[in-house]
Amino acid sequence: MANVSDGAGQATPQVGGGDASGLLVPSVGKLASLGLIIFSSLAGNLVLAFHVLKEKSLHRAPYFFLLDLCVADALRAAVCFPFVWAAASRGSVWPYEALGCKIVAFVAVLSAFHSVFVFFCVSITRYIAIAHHRFYTKRVTLWTCVAIICTAWTLSVAMAFPPVFDVGTYKFIPDEDQCNFEHRYFKVNDSLGFMLMFMVIILATHVVYLKLLCFVYEHRRMRPAQLVPAVSHNWTFHGPGATGQAAANWIAGFGRGPTPPTLVGIRQNAGAHSKRLLELDDFKTEKRVGRMFYLVTVTFLVLWLPYIVACFWRVFVKGPSLPRGYLAASAWMTYAQSSVNPVVCYLTNRELRRSFWTSLAQCRKTAAMPQEAYCVVGRPCE
Repeated sequence: MANVSDGAGQATPQVGGGDASGLLVPSVGKLASLGLIIFSSLAGNLVLAFHVLKEKSLHRAPYFFLLDLCVADALRAAVCFPFVWAAASRGSVWPYEALGCKIVAFVAVLSAFHSVFVFFCVSITRYIAIAHHRFYTKRVTLWTCVAIICTAWTLSVAMAFPPVFDVGTYKFIPDEDQCNFEHRYFKVNDSLGFMLMFMVIILATHVVYLKLLCFVYEHRRMRPAQLVPAVSHNWTFHGPGATGQAAANWIAGFGRGPTPPTLVGIRQNAGAHSKRLLELDDFKTEKRVGRMFYLVTVTFLVLWLPYIVACFWRVFVKGPSLPRGYLAASAWMTYAQSSVNPVVCYLTNRELRRSFWTSLAQCRKTAAMPQEAYCVVGRPCE
């Protein structure tokens, strides 16, 4: 990425040199922070995935995508971050073969693109859930989510796999202590198209959320009530403006003749599949889930933004490079993103918090349950 290049555009690895005492404190801090990121990312994503799989109330469309995001972040933390830790512990030097570097870079790029593709698909499903709830309840099922997730993985592989065959595209970047896509001047390789695709998906996701916000705002406007008079020939008061008083009058004997249309047209089997509009409780639930996913998307953008700026700097600026401290900090922020997602989900979602505390209470109850003495009928317990 933002590594130092010579005049020919080839990257030259920089191994930390100089005073050993000056490099000891930064390396120890980097290793400690990365170890904390690895532990928190694996623990948080696995616990969140366990709760989604355990609770039957969470077995529905939005949480299937959340489960997939947990798998992608845990995969990146388990496959890529240990090699980053190994490289940082050896003074920003890749200690393994070049093929291993390409594999680690492929997994890193794959997980990053998969996250943005899933964020885009989730934004579309959130808009459909609010604006077209009847279609959402009928069509967005488990198999629909599986198809969307498989499509996202396929597109991610299509973006991450071609650089494997290009010479010098996936390399070890000393400033970031990781193997990743090497971004260089846009006339040298395909860095510009790579980054533009990444940014277009993120911007499209926020555009969909903006459209959803406009839809909710427009439908919150109060409209004046239009009173429709009821029709009555024999005290039955049927028609569009009829109320429950029509049924009471007819049962009390004020009405004669056949059952009025108001009683005949009562919806007796109005189930979930016949809902045309989003009810208030459903609206609040979908709104909370949408807010959670939007905050996760915003967190992803905030933590990746310094790194994206560094990438575009290398793409458009051929001369001076950014400071090495900025590059290292921006790379570490992208690592932290995989551990922040579970925290954001638990803080912004009531159902996930309830599931977490319920599981914790059950574990405490099971551990603190006393063992009762075994008593035989007819004999006193000792």
